[in-house]
Amino acid sequence: MQVVVGRVAKAHGLHGELAVDVRTDSPRERFAQGKVLLASLRDGVTKRVTVAAVRPHGGRLLVRFAEAQGRTAAEELRGAMLLVDTADLPQIEDPDEFYDHELEGLRAELTDGTVIGTVREVIHSPGGELLAVDRDDHEALVPFVAAIVVLVDVTGGRVVIDPPEGLLDS
Repeated sequence: MQVVVGRVAKAHGLHGELAVDVRTDSPRERFAQGKVLLASLRDGVTKRVTVAAVRPHGGRLLVRFAEAQGRTAAEELRGAMLLVDTADLPQIEDPDEFYDHELEGLRAELTDGTVIGTVREVIHSPGGELLAVDRDDHEALVPFVAAIVVLVDVTGGRVVIDPPEGLLDS
């Protein structure tokens, strides 16, 4: 299984740098010089790219890949999703932290065991993380806070939610 760690926004300059929107909590590790990523291009082609250089720039990273020398080659990567294999991710030591892909697909249930849906994705917003839970007739956005998400049982395939009144209504 692969997870997205960045998205190529655009080429930057003449020497093959790319502006990358980071989608990982560990950008220094994921985009370290010499790291190999998979670039999933807009046309569906996937190719391996090796980080040759990286530097921060205005909330993004400017990344140069060994396989994309010059602006023309960099333009071919525009819009690419940058992926890593989940097997290459380090173990998380904190029992209260999870990778997004570990939560996606979990059964969402109430404290009494009533199944209310499935976690479709984790949304990272300025106000905090939200679990997008697919319900039969709509999507519910559940704040990913301990007062509401009272249990995350990855091995059991479930999250237990104790929602305030009206949270799950459409």
